[in-house]
Amino acid sequence: MLKYIAKRLGYAVLVLLGVSLIIYFLTRLMPIDFVRDKVNSMATSGATVSAEMVDAMYESYGLVEDATFLDILKGYFNWLGDLVQLDLGTSFKYGIPVAEKIAMHMGTSFIIALIAAVFEFLIAIPLGITAATHQYKFRDYLVTILVMIGISLPAFFFGNILKSWLSLELGWFPSSGLVDATKDLSGITLLIDYARHVFIPILTVVILSIGARMRMTRTNMLEVLGSDYIRTARAKGLTERVVINKHAFRNTLIPLVTSMAGLLPSLFSGAIITEQVFDLPGIGNIALQAMNAGDIPFIMGYNMFLAVLSVLGVLLADLMYAIVDPRVKLE
Repeated sequence: MLKYIAKRLGYAVLVLLGVSLIIYFLTRLMPIDFVRDKVNSMATSGATVSAEMVDAMYESYGLVEDATFLDILKGYFNWLGDLVQLDLGTSFKYGIPVAEKIAMHMGTSFIIALIAAVFEFLIAIPLGITAATHQYKFRDYLVTILVMIGISLPAFFFGNILKSWLSLELGWFPSSGLVDATKDLSGITLLIDYARHVFIPILTVVILSIGARMRMTRTNMLEVLGSDYIRTARAKGLTERVVINKHAFRNTLIPLVTSMAGLLPSLFSGAIITEQVFDLPGIGNIALQAMNAGDIPFIMGYNMFLAVLSVLGVLLADLMYAIVDPRVKLE
């Protein structure tokens, strides 16, 4: 097991090195120029900006105007050296270290994504099982239709529908933000206020995400139910409940474990569109603002952070195989 983990970690270093190279070059080749936008903003406000000042700004941010390939390559190795020392640089837009900015807003996205993921599994897996065990019956068609409707709805569209209905019309929940800034809350009242603010965003994420996992569960369950050992279990006189829960469901978990490889980065990446709709101070919303501003250090640091989590997620999924299926041996 330890040998397998060490080998996979070695591969992970090579993968992350390649990812860092791609992220850096794509980010540096973006058409957005942070310094030029800042200069235009200063000029609009009436300030006089000389060519020397522009050159000094490019130099202070570690950029070179009209950079050549060699300039970008040199910048990559400088950035990689800082990255190895866990220094993600300083954000152009926010003016603080990228790692600090990510840590400040990561918690909001993590809590929302974690709660949504728990409800997603609790709802999607039973729906997938019941649809598979009642194939081509009313229950199967009803679940499939409702789920397909959820899959088809864009996040910004469905989020605004729930926002308009539950918040603006009925007034049950706040329409935006994470806390009521007009009140001085603490303790349990503050926790309740947080819960009221994140209810609609979590509901949006859950409804829009259960469809894919439910369809996967249904498909895998149908495949397992057609296996010989399931027919043998039924022939032995076992109840249908035991056949489904003990024999069929465990083998259905194997493909679900594969899908969980992307769960770890999704917990920290933030629901960008949903956070934008509900004006939540999550890492997804912050990353979108940084991207629109051409904040190169933040974009690169944020994407490398997600790349590391993705590699760890795949490794954890591989390790879970041995727990779910004893036939899998990790060597």
